Amino acid sequence: MFRKFLKKLPKEDGRSDMDWEEYYVKETRALWPEEEKAFLEDLVSPVPELFRDVARHKIAGKIGQIALEEKAPSITSDLVIRGYIQATPKRDHKFLRKKLQDSQINLEPYEHLF
Repeated sequence: MFRKFLKKLPKEDGRSDMDWEEYYVKETRALWPEEEKAFLEDLVSPVPELFRDVARHKIAGKIGQIALEEKAPSITSDLVIRGYIQATPKRDHKFLRKKLQDSQINLEPYEHLF
């Protein structure tokens, strides 16, 4: 609860972390193909159901941020993986690695992000 309060506090630019997440999700909503939505759903499946919506939104926000910064024409699996790694707290990287390996994804190109 306290973390959510902190995420709502405005930063120097006048927007909070949650405001930025929402902005990135809205700006990139049309860039998401169905396959990548399903892939994101699969990746967040280990997250307890109570927290899954919050995790999905945070991860989608990070993916959207990367997509906008790189001016990507659409969301790709590579963007989903990179955004997922960057949005996941370091303490959960062990579980993330296992999920990606279970999905038969080569982690070598992403090692620098862990």
